[in-house]
Amino acid sequence: MTSYAVQTRGLRRVYTPRRTEPRVSLDGIDLEIEVGEVHGLLGPNGAGKTTLVKILSTVLLPTEGSAAILGRDVVRDRNEVRRLVGCVFGGERGLYTRVSTRRNMLFWASLYGLPRREARTRSEELIERVGLAERADEPVENLSRGMMQRVHLARGLIGDPKVILLDEPTTGLDPVAALDFQQLIREMVADGRSVLLTTHDLDEAEAMCGRVSMIDHGKLLMTAAVRDIGARLASADRVDFRTEDVSVVEKVRSHPEVTEVSPLDVPGTYRAQPASQQGVGEVIRLLLDAGVVSVSTTPPSLEEVYLHVIGDRGMAL
Repeated sequence: MTSYAVQTRGLRRVYTPRRTEPRVSLDGIDLEIEVGEVHGLLGPNGAGKTTLVKILSTVLLPTEGSAAILGRDVVRDRNEVRRLVGCVFGGERGLYTRVSTRRNMLFWASLYGLPRREARTRSEELIERVGLAERADEPVENLSRGMMQRVHLARGLIGDPKVILLDEPTTGLDPVAALDFQQLIREMVADGRSVLLTTHDLDEAEAMCGRVSMIDHGKLLMTAAVRDIGARLASADRVDFRTEDVSVVEKVRSHPEVTEVSPLDVPGTYRAQPASQQGVGEVIRLLLDAGVVSVSTTPPSLEEVYLHVIGDRGMAL
């Protein structure tokens, strides 16, 4: 039987700072991530996402419960786990910004115990792969935010990990740099790696992940496949339609089964939210009878499920 890429059972982490009450950061987390999966971990600041990443990467010890990477326990087999895991953070954490990308890579290769020749070869391969060959000798502090994230990814891969832990990797990136970074991650997954992605960006999670888990106040609230996430809401599909006739829009808005009609980004397009699946059919019939031919339905989005399960805490960054 193949081991899970990540598996936790009853995982708890309690902080006991001096002169203050103990604080539960993780409270009984049961999580399973399949080999080859990109799994999203969603939740507001303070939910426990980074604590989980630190335990999986052996930086923190769990207070109770267990966690394993590819069947290796993060406490008992921590040296093996460290060879299996690569961590990629956002911002400047984990990089020496006053030295070059090449020197950063060689330093991290030495920490993994790579022989000098292998360290040089692997560093050059990764620098080339993330598109930084022409800037490899510049101090990291001179690179753009997007380029810095490429350095993070290369550093996280220097030990040839099988599981990659991405902790808010695209925070602060412009949309083009974020999409570029996401493509690099897809290439890593195509190589047979598994990924745990913590993020606030629900569009990113929807685009990248096969499944997502939602966490808040240290508790795992739900896990579901992204394609099935809308089924977790007891609400009907939305009806999107296009018309230049405002009277048709008003007819839809006044329908007793419709709770809301809102304009979409493209002029002349609208989204109606029926109260039930029966209402979906009635709205579609109303639109077709009115001569509207551009009609489609979509299930509730990941953002709607997130807001339903967690609320809007942490949505505004």
